[in-house]
Amino acid sequence: MSARKWTSVQLRSATSSSSTSPTTTPDHYKGDFMRRKEREVKERAAIEEILRACKVCRLAMNGEDGVPYVVPLNFGYTWSGEQPVFYLHSAQSGRKLDLLDKDARVCFEMDCDYVLEGEADDACTYTNRYASVIGTGRCELVTSDEEKEAGLRCLMQHVAGDQDWKFDPHWMGKTAVLRVRTEQLTAKRH
Repeated sequence: MSARKWTSVQLRSATSSSSTSPTTTPDHYKGDFMRRKEREVKERAAIEEILRACKVCRLAMNGEDGVPYVVPLNFGYTWSGEQPVFYLHSAQSGRKLDLLDKDARVCFEMDCDYVLEGEADDACTYTNRYASVIGTGRCELVTSDEEKEAGLRCLMQHVAGDQDWKFDPHWMGKTAVLRVRTEQLTAKRH
């Protein structure tokens, strides 16, 4: 197996010659993502088990000059049909919102259940077991007060458990709530 080598010329041409608009997903990103099929998790209940165990969502956006921008965020989720819908919170201004205004396409990643396995001092036998969810979608700013509170309630229940959460209108007015509608999702256990 030969090593892949990327030069700055290849990387520049790969990002600058893209014929896709910011509102479409390129065809080469649609379809079958899993190389190791035996690790794929397809059942909704098993995917939900992974989501419940994950506490941080890493949200990747298309940054300036083609450089990706990733931020870790607390999240909550609900389901719309067979796909999860994620709720995230944010300040009402900043780089994240500026980038999302230009291109709402995002990639998200969550992982959990880490276990390091290996044999004594033989480094080549070591692996890290984990579960993960990776997907793509569109990130939208929630505008209705009702959905904003529902999204924050969803987030609080996920990170801190069920309670009769109260939301101060003063802080609600200073908080942006983001919704990611999943378009593609892959889950796995390794």
